[in-house]
Amino acid sequence: MPAELIDGVAIARQIRDEVACDVQRLAQRGIVPGLTVVLVGDDPASAVYVRSKGKATDEAGMHSVTIRLPADTMQATLLAQVDALNADPLVHGILVQMPLPKQIDADAIVRRIRPDKDVDGFHPVNVGKNLIGERDGFVPCTPAGVQELLVRSGVETRGAECVVVGRSNIVGKPMMALMLQNAAGANATVTVCHSATRDLAAHTRRADILIVAAGRPRMVTGEMIRPGAVVIDVGINRVADASARSGYRLVGDVDFESAREVASLITPVPGGVGPMTIALLLRNTVRAAERLA
Repeated sequence: MPAELIDGVAIARQIRDEVACDVQRLAQRGIVPGLTVVLVGDDPASAVYVRSKGKATDEAGMHSVTIRLPADTMQATLLAQVDALNADPLVHGILVQMPLPKQIDADAIVRRIRPDKDVDGFHPVNVGKNLIGERDGFVPCTPAGVQELLVRSGVETRGAECVVVGRSNIVGKPMMALMLQNAAGANATVTVCHSATRDLAAHTRRADILIVAAGRPRMVTGEMIRPGAVVIDVGINRVADASARSGYRLVGDVDFESAREVASLITPVPGGVGPMTIALLLRNTVRAAERLA
């Protein structure tokens, strides 16, 4: 029997409704959560994503500002912009959209953002808090969204064998830290696989929960999945498709059709993890506003 789909769109809508209620509650205290996104250059994918963030922020009743800087912006200029946002009491969350042009050191920019305004969760202070299980920091939005998908889908994580494919600082590593914690939606035994892993399939076949964030289209196939496993596909890749009007279509890091025949629950691409990232960004911004008020 084909796996049941985990509807990321519906679950993200639940979280966004919760965020809107929190925004209304803060409004009674005269607080309007404010998120500022800085976009450097004209990368089309980044521009689309930034517009989606701005629309979602506005719909939640929050204050949304997008600052657009030219592609030739120098690092000192961007650092000065971050400093100004750090000092602005109306800005509770700061997000500098990645990737940045080659003349800018992304790590230097991330480290310049105040940790209590780092709603992306990438500052070393927030990374460290996530690793040791402190809950007063910010967790990166995509891993946090994956955990919400598991919890709200009724997946038992305690004692589960969780295999994460991918070791990026954005998804793989923070996902590992989240699932290891002695907390609800965690307490799993976690294995992290990467490009140097020997016999990847031997690891993925052990997984009760398989989270794939490797950036390679359809790399995990059904034969690599344990029957009955829960499969979370974080990947989103463009592949050529002559039948599509755009000339391409979006696929995940998991071969959906073969995986669905084996798994018990699976996220689609699109419509799975993607909507959760923005929903968790909104929630992080509200939390920032509550703490900074």
